[in-house]
Amino acid sequence: MATANAPSSAKSDRNGSNPAGFPANGAPPRRRRRWRLILPVVALLVAILAYFWPGIHGYAITGASYGARVGCSCRYVGGRALSDCRKDFEAGMDMITLSEDTQARSVTARFPLLARQTATYREGSGCVLQPWNN
Repeated sequence: MATANAPSSAKSDRNGSNPAGFPANGAPPRRRRRWRLILPVVALLVAILAYFWPGIHGYAITGASYGARVGCSCRYVGGRALSDCRKDFEAGMDMITLSEDTQARSVTARFPLLARQTATYREGSGCVLQPWNN
């Protein structure tokens, strides 16, 4: 039989803690404080990204388009190796990667996770970008 002074497992003590030392709601207090700090910071970062997304995405598409056209011209008009065509890129285009399809005579430029654009060589017209699907 339980004595009157011993707290039961379902009751909390004077400080509002259960016998395991956690508050009555069961979550450790530091963990709750940490989430109260982290959640607003994450929400702020998501809001900033959403605000600047059109500009970021626009720069990615522009960079991929420029890279595809310059890479295609270098490869199929200039006759140089695709690896040599990176010399023609402007400063700051380090994230753009190039790949080629020799059968289609096209070069595809990619900006990781954001944009991809292909330019195809046409006799008499040179390198032409594929239409955008916006």
